[in-house]
Amino acid sequence: MERQGRIIIRGIVQGVGFRPFVYAKAHELGIVGTVQNAGSEVRINAYGDKFEKFRDLVADGTPLSVIDSVETLPIQGPWPDSFSIIPSAEGSLTGLIPPDVATCDDCIEDIFRISGRYEGYFATSCVNCGPRYSIIRTLPYDRERTAMDEFPPCNECTTEYVDPLCRRHHAQTIACNSCGPQLTLLTSTGEILQIQDPIKETSKLLDQGEILAIRGIGGFHIACIGDVAEELKKRLGRPEQPLAIMAHLDVIRKLTDISNEEEITLRSPAAPIMVLDKKDPTAISHVSNLHTVGCMLPYTGLHHLIFAALKSPFLIMTSANVPGYPMITDQEQIVSRLSKTVGYILTHNRDIVNRCDDSVIRKNLIIRLSRGLAPRRVAHDLGNEAILGVGPELNANVTIYRDGFTITSPHIGNVRNPATFAYLTETIERLSSLLKPNIKVIAHDLHPQFLSTRFAKEMAEDIGATIIPVQHHMAHIAAACQDPCVGIAIDGVGYGTDGTVWGGEIFTGEVPHLSRVAHLQPVLMPGGDLATKFPERMLYGILPDEQTEQILTSRGWSEPDLKILSQQVSKRFNTVQTTSTGRILDAAAALLGICRQKTYDGEPAMKLESAAWGVKPELWPLSFGKDQDSRILDTSSLLMITRDKYARSESDASAIQTIASSFQFNLARGIAKLAIDAAEEEGYTNIALSGGVSYNEAIRRTIAEEVKTQGMKLVINREYPLGDGCISYGQCVWAGMSRQ
Repeated sequence: MERQGRIIIRGIVQGVGFRPFVYAKAHELGIVGTVQNAGSEVRINAYGDKFEKFRDLVADGTPLSVIDSVETLPIQGPWPDSFSIIPSAEGSLTGLIPPDVATCDDCIEDIFRISGRYEGYFATSCVNCGPRYSIIRTLPYDRERTAMDEFPPCNECTTEYVDPLCRRHHAQTIACNSCGPQLTLLTSTGEILQIQDPIKETSKLLDQGEILAIRGIGGFHIACIGDVAEELKKRLGRPEQPLAIMAHLDVIRKLTDISNEEEITLRSPAAPIMVLDKKDPTAISHVSNLHTVGCMLPYTGLHHLIFAALKSPFLIMTSANVPGYPMITDQEQIVSRLSKTVGYILTHNRDIVNRCDDSVIRKNLIIRLSRGLAPRRVAHDLGNEAILGVGPELNANVTIYRDGFTITSPHIGNVRNPATFAYLTETIERLSSLLKPNIKVIAHDLHPQFLSTRFAKEMAEDIGATIIPVQHHMAHIAAACQDPCVGIAIDGVGYGTDGTVWGGEIFTGEVPHLSRVAHLQPVLMPGGDLATKFPERMLYGILPDEQTEQILTSRGWSEPDLKILSQQVSKRFNTVQTTSTGRILDAAAALLGICRQKTYDGEPAMKLESAAWGVKPELWPLSFGKDQDSRILDTSSLLMITRDKYARSESDASAIQTIASSFQFNLARGIAKLAIDAAEEEGYTNIALSGGVSYNEAIRRTIAEEVKTQGMKLVINREYPLGDGCISYGQCVWAGMSRQ
């Protein structure tokens, strides 16, 4: 029987209360020795008759920890008299600090305990909850290396910090109203309001219909009550974009058909925004005119305190930034950029070191990987070289591979924007400072004009790294499945190996050897990006005939505009060819009059899905062709059927819903058939699915049912977004496997 030894536990063991957990177990079992943080390790020297039981218990870890390995080494020397936590040291960096998590129930109880030490204090937390990634500057995770170093703990907090029987034992974020961060309520121009209780005043202002900016864990939100939603959209210049709400669970249950599984995710420590089906698809249309609405629970002490004084049933909560730009984190930016949007600003004086937007999940599929879920750390053997994946251009994030693990950053945004591109480089620098990788390979998108591509090439030249371009949709499949498979990549756009715009692709093979064997019909985008903003252009690019011209004329298109459009298509001037699934859905939405102008990302396809929601589709004939070595689904024939049916039912709303449902259903059937036929030819049983169009429940469900009917398996990576938030991870996978 072993009675002593050095236990080395590796994984996510920083910022998860691991040392106090070990201390408590040692105290419980009569173990003497030491515990120490060392990078991504916890090193324990333990002595005692119950050593083996102690080792088994600490190997289970804490609720927020992730254990990769437990190693026991022999140790010599005399036994110490007690067990102690000793100062941190340098060590391996294969783990990382965990994501920010919601305030735990115990701390919420403390906040509302009358005459308790934490009564009414917004930044109450313990070893099991609160900010982590957003406050960390460097590892190991100690208070002096976080944004909390500016708030020396008072005597009472210090007493709890050193008490092994307290859940705030060695909690680096411990603070109270006497020593911790403080709240201030400002006017929109930054003038401080001299009031006794900023939280109660905030709730009062919200109930009165004011719009406020509220500083949270990872950045600012803009908040208002539901009655003010339309005014907020007007001020933001987003009249059609759905907004998310924050509410208690009973309100969310009344509004939505939330499932047990969705409720578990909603109430998890990650506390994401959940995109849920409404009970009544037409309800709260001023908040969301789709059949879904984004919902989140109060997840910080500040939120709970605001709701305790609020009369309204829910709040609108939206990120305080222009779509595609980084979340605003500091007070000066809010005043300079949003003084005409918000009336007041509720802020605190704790630095946000690493900004972090809210995560978004639908049907337990990740849409946006961020607070609570990122940094995302996944075990994956990609070789001995450290790899950086710089991601795509839209909905970007970055991934670093080192020593058997990929680490993916929170959501960054649209790196076309200079501010977001700066955030991309800032995030790479931040992760690199935490992980200290010796980057040898940099993977980037195939598109030569992306800023991220240029950055990858410049960085590679500076540090002497190898660059590996990865085609956008192949990165999607690499993120979804590394086994031999057929891959379905359906999204908006991506630069193809032939220089055209792809977006409806079928691949066969095994990463990094994928072959494009089928795709959607190549169609024209008159005006290039202009066709994504005005999807009626897309409609004409696919069906450039007199019947389409008549539809456009009836909707107010002038003769000169139609002539220019016709010439663009006939002469192929400023006209891009694409196989994009998203653009086909845009064209259908435009044809049916569901969405004629895109005002936010994915709007036409999302409105098409909502129009079709719950309506039984019709079975339409499918047409296929062939181009060189690829099979092709004829999408123009589907659109012609749609147009013919629309012409007979133009004023019949229910008929249009049926047409919308049928178009989606038959498009999905066609995509599934391309994949199934390829799988049968190659002898594969796995069919991987990725791409932003996969969030469309009707399309995804149809593909899944068709695949299952043929005895095959649909593979989806639920650890990463189906959209472009998986690309940087897929780039790392591709690059690593191509180097082996």
